[in-house]
Amino acid sequence: MKISVLGCGRWGSCIAWYLDKIGHEVLSCGLADAPEFIKLYNTHKNDYLTYPDSIEVSSDLEYAVNRAEVIIISISSQFLRSYMEDISKYNLDGKTIVLCMKGVEVTTGKRLSRVVADFVDESKTKIAVWVGPGHPQDYVRGIPNCMVIDSNDEAVKKKLVGEFSSDLIRFYIGTDLIGSELGAAAKNVVGIAAGMLDGLNMTSLKGALMSRGTIEVGRLIKACGGNEMSAYGLCHLGDYEATLFSPWSHNRKYGESFAKGEKFEKLAEGVMTSKALKKLADTTNVEMPIVNAVYNILFENAEFKDELKKLFLRDVKNEF
Repeated sequence: MKISVLGCGRWGSCIAWYLDKIGHEVLSCGLADAPEFIKLYNTHKNDYLTYPDSIEVSSDLEYAVNRAEVIIISISSQFLRSYMEDISKYNLDGKTIVLCMKGVEVTTGKRLSRVVADFVDESKTKIAVWVGPGHPQDYVRGIPNCMVIDSNDEAVKKKLVGEFSSDLIRFYIGTDLIGSELGAAAKNVVGIAAGMLDGLNMTSLKGALMSRGTIEVGRLIKACGGNEMSAYGLCHLGDYEATLFSPWSHNRKYGESFAKGEKFEKLAEGVMTSKALKKLADTTNVEMPIVNAVYNILFENAEFKDELKKLFLRDVKNEF
């Protein structure tokens, strides 16, 4: 299968490396002036892995789109709309677009698959998402994990799962695109909260955070028309180890650094996702105290201890 991976950051480069490893014809495409692309183009290496010679590296977006049967996009979620404006200039009929990114568009509150749907005819161009746990640092060392591919098109997701599965990644067929996308996006916000607890030396609270976070995300998924049980699957709860505990989690590290008053320079998708989910929760009248706490700390200059106190002083209620 001819696959073009658009975006060559940490996760995009790992996807290209993995799909080449299992036998596909892979092109890795990035922005010509981006340091991460320049390094890959010149050396076939980055901080995480080394590309074999079989992976083609290019900054020619038109060529990358036209050659591919499957287009995988792995970029910052808030730039997806502007990126699709460029991609949609080319003929996308008969192709499948797979989103390997997690977030909700802040300006519209749309799930990322719906952003793509604004630019394509879904009867001609299929859309899927690839979510779940895992870090490049583990995959390149041969440590396996499980992930999910979901889509509104049954045939497409079954085909992708069949083509992408190996003994390194066991894929499951998703059954709830709404839940898969919202759950994957929300786990990054919970990851920031976990990092804040680490930074405040309150790591023992992360068990409660996991439990209550999953419940409130399930409520949002249900309110948006999905299956609330998706929050307990690989897209959300199943990704907690990689997001709430791993030293490689950008969102957890961002939260920890924020709590300690330190700078964290790398992308943490959960920052803007907290803003998007706050909007979505307000629109759907869903109570999301953890999301609200993260939002208030990041965007309203609220104090950590004040927000934590609010969580503990909420009205007594049944657990379920």
